[in-house]
Amino acid sequence: MNFSDRLAEKIILKKTPLCVGLDPRWESLPKSIRSKFADATPEAVAEAYLEFCSEVLDIVAPLVPVVKPQSAFFENCGPKGMEVLRKLLQHARSLGLITIMDNKRGDIASTATAYAEAVFGGQVGSHEYASWPADSMTVNPYLGFDAVEPFLKAARKVNGGIFLLVRTSNPGAKLFQDIESSGKPLYHHVAKSLAKWNEGHIGECGLGDAGAVVGATFPQEAAALRAEFPQIWFLVPGFGAQGGGLDEVRPSFREDGLGAIVNSSRGVTFPTSPDDPDWKSSIRKAALQSAQALGSLLKI
Repeated sequence: MNFSDRLAEKIILKKTPLCVGLDPRWESLPKSIRSKFADATPEAVAEAYLEFCSEVLDIVAPLVPVVKPQSAFFENCGPKGMEVLRKLLQHARSLGLITIMDNKRGDIASTATAYAEAVFGGQVGSHEYASWPADSMTVNPYLGFDAVEPFLKAARKVNGGIFLLVRTSNPGAKLFQDIESSGKPLYHHVAKSLAKWNEGHIGECGLGDAGAVVGATFPQEAAALRAEFPQIWFLVPGFGAQGGGLDEVRPSFREDGLGAIVNSSRGVTFPTSPDDPDWKSSIRKAALQSAQALGSLLKI
């Protein structure tokens, strides 16, 4: 089964398009975990992230279809952090979750291939190996097709997927993404190219294995993109703590209720203060509430 159909199947099974982002921050971790690693060396912080994120995965696995670890927080802890990231990706997949490696890679030729194979697997010496095995990853398309193609090839070789940065949720996105070219904003041209690269790789669900990152903070743009590109999955950041609500994410969905994965990171993983002794219950409650709210947008 290709990536697009696997993703649709998981969303239908869990009855929600919620994706939980794993963006661990030392100062936000539960006090009960930080007290175990009080010396707070990079290695200790990485171990704290492993304990916390493993608990989060166990809590949300019955409730959501997708998780998205943000590699930067683990890279910041050095080699131990990258080891932890690998363990968390493996644990998430063992729980049946679709994984999105959020590392926003982008380069050309052999370098792009190496980035892609680190996630999807490739020949390293005499072994087939994936350093950080995930079902999909985020990709920066700014360098053009020769930079995107290696990611598409590596992903499709193992029925994986990619999500290209198209219309991002950050306040400064307009600086470049709104630049007009041939009467259309730059992000529109990226989406148009993405639709072309999906040709021949549309699943039975009617969506391709290459998706677009389209922020919840720009609902009008999302609506226009959805109307013109019905065969593209949208990965929608900006829900919850960044200000996006149901009205903001609604335009990203197709009429049949599919087409979007909505990410919430802090809103699910850090819903209360670090002093909350019952933080696990708080995370479960936040995940359940978000899952049910977003599930109301599905028509399947």
